[in-house]
Amino acid sequence: MQSVSAAPPEPWRDPKRLWWLLSPALPALTLLSLLAFLQSGAPAWLWLSMAVIYLVLPSLDAICGEDSANPPAEAVQALQADPWYRQIVAAYVPLQYAVTLLGAWIAATQPLDALGWLGLVLAVGSINGVGINTAHELGHKSPAWERWLARVALAPVAYGHFFVEHNRGHHRRVATPEDPASARMGESFWRFLPRSVLGGLRSAWALEAGRLRGRGLPVLHTGNHNLQAWSLTALLYGALTAVLGWQVLPFLIAQALYGISLLEVVNYIEHYGLLRCRDASGKVEPCTPRHSWNSNHRVSNLFLYHLQRHSDHHAHPARRYQALRHFDESPQLPAGYAAMILLAYWPPLWYRVMDPRVAAHCEGDLQQANLDPARRQALLARWSTR
Repeated sequence: MQSVSAAPPEPWRDPKRLWWLLSPALPALTLLSLLAFLQSGAPAWLWLSMAVIYLVLPSLDAICGEDSANPPAEAVQALQADPWYRQIVAAYVPLQYAVTLLGAWIAATQPLDALGWLGLVLAVGSINGVGINTAHELGHKSPAWERWLARVALAPVAYGHFFVEHNRGHHRRVATPEDPASARMGESFWRFLPRSVLGGLRSAWALEAGRLRGRGLPVLHTGNHNLQAWSLTALLYGALTAVLGWQVLPFLIAQALYGISLLEVVNYIEHYGLLRCRDASGKVEPCTPRHSWNSNHRVSNLFLYHLQRHSDHHAHPARRYQALRHFDESPQLPAGYAAMILLAYWPPLWYRVMDPRVAAHCEGDLQQANLDPARRQALLARWSTR
């Protein structure tokens, strides 16, 4: 009797392959809302992006729940090589610029009351703020075109030095008191914000100065990556001002400030209170999955290229978003970033939700937490159990 051989297993396919299109769908939706405003004159259209980010996304996260599934190891190489995922990220940038240019034109030419102007600032600023996350995904990759596209995505928010500081500063110092982008337990977002912005700027300048000095070049050189990135902002803002007049500048600055604040509130969430400890010689322990807050909430991860699987990103910065993994040992946020951002804006509520989680993650030993020096003694007295 002839034996029947088993059929080979079907190759694994990413069940989220088409759902990743939700990310470029966000600027596309905002672009449509701006066009709807021009058609109807109704300022409510200018607030659609805010409703999506702060109401729709948290609601969908709560309804759709979490997804902790990882791609099988044997599928990762092909998954990372698939150009479909790179095209999705790249598609965000032209849509981001379409929103920025149309928003600038509306600000300069259309009659807006204070509420309409604010809605326009937040709509455009939110797309450029999420654009920093797009730049984050692009900036970690090897192809030169992706790294340059990262700088292009950063230009509307005048935050081109993020490309330098995040890759060469934050990733080296993450979850240490020396890192301006790692929030300390007991530190409110509103105190963290200026510390992170100014500290990141100083760090980026120092990193480039050191790199150029090592090559025998002055810091004010065309090879300075910060100056290259900032020149793109100067070109964009200068061109819009030349075409639309000086009245467009307050809008450009305001939307950039809001976009920057979105990046920094995400920075605040990602490593709040987590600490890489030092051994007796003063050497910092390696970064592990325990040093980043993670969230597997399905919908916000689709919008943010798995940014919420932050532990694997720090372990493997060049790993593409579609292949990032969940780790059981990573501390977990109670909600997705969209909801956690709202919580971070209200420090008493943030402390009530997150401080017990930091203490539990440290198993009651707050010497293992990154504490705000101004509140250190009060936090030790409140949360230490050993």
